[in-house]
Amino acid sequence: MTLALPTTSARLLGLLARDLPPDRLVTEPRTLAAHATDRSGTRPDGLPLAVVHARHTTEVTVTLRHAHDLRVPVVPRGAGTGLSGGATAGEGTLVLDLSEMDQIRELSVDDQLAVVEPGVITADLDRAASAHGLIYAPDPASAAWSTIGGNIATNAGGLRCAKYGVTRDSVLGLEAVLADGTVVRTGRRTVKGVTGYDLTALLTGSEGTLAVITSATLRLRPAPAATATLAAYFATFEAAAEASYAIGRAGIVPALAELVDGPVLEAVDPALRARGAALLIVQCDGAGAAVETAAVAALLAGSATSVETTEDAAEAEALLAARRLALPALERLGRPLIEDIAVPRSRLAEAAAEIRAISARHAVPVFTIAHAADGNLHPIVVVDPSLDRLPDAAWEAAGEIFALALRLGGTLTGEHGVGTLKRQWVAEELGPTSHTLQRRIKEAFDPRGILNPGKGL
Repeated sequence: MTLALPTTSARLLGLLARDLPPDRLVTEPRTLAAHATDRSGTRPDGLPLAVVHARHTTEVTVTLRHAHDLRVPVVPRGAGTGLSGGATAGEGTLVLDLSEMDQIRELSVDDQLAVVEPGVITADLDRAASAHGLIYAPDPASAAWSTIGGNIATNAGGLRCAKYGVTRDSVLGLEAVLADGTVVRTGRRTVKGVTGYDLTALLTGSEGTLAVITSATLRLRPAPAATATLAAYFATFEAAAEASYAIGRAGIVPALAELVDGPVLEAVDPALRARGAALLIVQCDGAGAAVETAAVAALLAGSATSVETTEDAAEAEALLAARRLALPALERLGRPLIEDIAVPRSRLAEAAAEIRAISARHAVPVFTIAHAADGNLHPIVVVDPSLDRLPDAAWEAAGEIFALALRLGGTLTGEHGVGTLKRQWVAEELGPTSHTLQRRIKEAFDPRGILNPGKGL
């Protein structure tokens, strides 16, 4: 016996089937299951109602207009690589998949900008820019498969943010569709611009709760004249953290400074763990890259157990492999619960020591990676993937890690977003006045609350 869909859901599917091209609307169960979760592993109750594979802005406007009229929740989605549950879609929701909106519409060498659709893969844009002597600076660890739209939705950071900033620093303007299907354009094609409120910055990092991004004007930068890379091993993670802080104190601004602890090194390759309890990777770029890297090497000589440098691109990638392979290695061990706190750079070593104490207190193994130059730590708990829910000890450890970040003057999330996993702690960081104000902003953009409900705030 087949149960009839609720009237509202049936009406929505009928309207979408009528107004969208025939291959855009999908209700096949395997597709629904694949679009119900993201890389966080969060498992919502039930499956979404349907998936719309949008290829044009007009299809996004049609979808949102009908969903808004019928008050059906919509979950915008890119590649599903998010780590906080921001793209999870449960029963009764409509998934709006933007991954097929994947065209680079313009790449201007003279203005050093690109206009792209949200489904463009981050690394593909960087490769396209490199053909013209430019780079797209944001470099999340998921760059090879994450999309520009998803990066903008979470204000993603990445390895090169030490020097070039996070995604927001490269977003000049946006085309976005509001909850009722209205198209809005924000920002400009210039680096400077202060006319009106900065809606571009507001939408960047809003996790699909305010509008659906359908195009972005992005800043490109000249490719550096040279790069030089350093890898240094240390006897303790805290020693490596202190060394990374010393680099900044010395006035050196590296393009990246990444920290990997011993348990992560063991997961990637036991031979790496044998070399030390922590690995600090530093890369400098520009005309003075070699000189700066030599200065870093001299600075670390007294505290590191070993230091090696290279100006060769292939050798540099080999040195960076321990960082880039960290998450895939941990995913082979189980289901990672990836935390994303940030603290003032001067308190990075203190935070690392406290995280180790929290791990021991709850008997929960914690693997730690850090963007050392900006104090952004990723303490990762790995649990049995067969479990229906996270163990209480894992949640308790995570809660203490969040409290630690706030106590040290930091934040719950530096670059992954709040999603569903951190929502219960948001009010504690924001405070009641700011939290209420942010909810009022949400209501102004999305008065019926259909855009990615239950996420962010």
